[in-house]
Amino acid sequence: MVSFLRPIKILFRCKSAICVTALLIPVFINAQEMPRMVTIPPGTFTMGSERGGYDYDESPIHQVTISRVFRMSTTEITNIQYEEFSPEHKALRGKDGFSKGDNEAVVFVSYDDALAYCAWLSEKTGRHYRLPTEAEWEYACRAGTTTAYYTGETLPENMLKNQKTERELVPVSLEVGLDIPNGFSLHGMHGGVEEWCLDWYGEYPSKPVTDPAGPYKGSYRVTRGGSHNTPVEYLRSASRSAAMPSDKHSQIGFRVVETDIVPKTVKVETARPLNESKVRQRKARWAKPSEEPVWIDPIPFVIPPADGSPFYSHNHQPAITWCRNGDLLAIWFSTYAESGREMVVLGSRLRKGSRQWDPASLFFKVPDRNMTGSALLTLEDGTILHVNGVGDSGDWKRLAMVVRRSSDNGRSWSEPVLAESEHAVRHQVIAGPIILADKTLVQCCDAGPGGDDGTSIHLSGDNGKTWEDTGATIPGIHAGIVELKDGRLMAFGRGNSIDGMMPVSFSPDKGYSWTSKASGFPPIGSGQRLVLKRLREGPIMLATFTERGMTIFLSHDEGQTWTKGKLLSDGSGKTIAGGAWTGDFTMDDSHAEPKGYFACVQTPDGVIHLISSRLHYRFNLLWCER
Repeated sequence: MVSFLRPIKILFRCKSAICVTALLIPVFINAQEMPRMVTIPPGTFTMGSERGGYDYDESPIHQVTISRVFRMSTTEITNIQYEEFSPEHKALRGKDGFSKGDNEAVVFVSYDDALAYCAWLSEKTGRHYRLPTEAEWEYACRAGTTTAYYTGETLPENMLKNQKTERELVPVSLEVGLDIPNGFSLHGMHGGVEEWCLDWYGEYPSKPVTDPAGPYKGSYRVTRGGSHNTPVEYLRSASRSAAMPSDKHSQIGFRVVETDIVPKTVKVETARPLNESKVRQRKARWAKPSEEPVWIDPIPFVIPPADGSPFYSHNHQPAITWCRNGDLLAIWFSTYAESGREMVVLGSRLRKGSRQWDPASLFFKVPDRNMTGSALLTLEDGTILHVNGVGDSGDWKRLAMVVRRSSDNGRSWSEPVLAESEHAVRHQVIAGPIILADKTLVQCCDAGPGGDDGTSIHLSGDNGKTWEDTGATIPGIHAGIVELKDGRLMAFGRGNSIDGMMPVSFSPDKGYSWTSKASGFPPIGSGQRLVLKRLREGPIMLATFTERGMTIFLSHDEGQTWTKGKLLSDGSGKTIAGGAWTGDFTMDDSHAEPKGYFACVQTPDGVIHLISSRLHYRFNLLWCER
């Protein structure tokens, strides 16, 4: 069926240039494949909210003027509409159980895919289509309302699509146009799928603005509206989310606007976080390894921010590396709940010559996404590799693997790249990646969110630019891994006990196949993560937990035998706060920290830097052997 898109009589109702232009171009198109548009009048509204907490990015509230009329699609773009442009997308219908029908919102489209559709539609019709700006989207969503939703302070039951965080997504219909429309006759503005906006994500201005389009550059594009399988508070008119432009999954789609307004971006100067500030670039001269045992009392590396960075009650799962300027860099997640989307990755720096760590500051955050699992690795040329998990709209089960790099000691970082783009299991990054003798990088990830889901192995032959999952799963989550002198890999992990003991696994082929057996070490459990590390002097170190607490074992024969074990304690009898799941503990001759997530690096001066969930321990091999 074909039809004229706009009746001639509308020419006399609307003085906008966009309306006149639309009428002067006679366009015939299949009506089912053409987005239905409604006119949004100009106006002024108050944008944002003052909720605070993890919704801090919704403030300051500010006045926004939309100066000219524009038109917006009444619903999200549907499968049949999008597939007129991209027929190959049909293969993605029903993926993860979503969006099978013609009239369901299209999903698994990236920001660039959405832009390409707009360009195609513009060329096809002779009109100008684009994505809405964030301000246009909120203005259109509110439709004159000032409440949390355009329906009031709550959403009616028939507009909800399983509005809670789910580890396993619950399939729901994404058919468009069935919910209660707002005052502008728009459907689907609260839930269904998140919608790409034109803007780069950035801080709000504090002064009134007209036709804003956000900052002129950034790392993430704004998404709005919330989605299915998402807590209802993320569906509010003011709620902000964002995603990497290349990301695509079952919870993001888009709608379009038709307008001749060319929004102007603004230059926004943002202050560097402390961990990126005043970072010296001179290459450090490391001291020669000490010929005496070294033990330095533990100090905290998790210190509340002084620069306003988000900081929550639960700080956990650290990673650490050394910088060629002599600094140490540590990162960890901070959150209210480990499944939370408020989770941020914070960083701190122990600057060369300093006796205490800097206060924490923001290191990495994709807005409104769970960020579980981080790793750091310093490559041979001094480049620092950062690997992180990034969620979709759920908890830490469905993660993509993201990589960044720094060539200036962590002063600046490349834009994040989706190294393994599927939001799926096997991508929960574990601290402690290693470099094999043939320069292959090995990154361990938890193979699932459960305590007995084991560890997956990921390889990179190009210094972390691309990665391959070997497909193998070894017993034990949070695994530590080393390369033996005969080329085999050896790994220890938590859970999946064998004969009541911690499992040890061996691979002859860089992680594609494994054999496992009981290790002889006691298993570890909740709130505990081990470290397995080849020391510069040659021995392999296993830092784990026994009934007495943190214990160091050494092997001088490639894991065949191990020393009796050294308690990681100075015997002082002092009580220390361990943070996270550890709490307070007493360090004496018989007890050390009972829990903690270990991460470890050894600097060129031979000092072993082991961090738990809050504390930084420093010692050397001679102290372990004493």
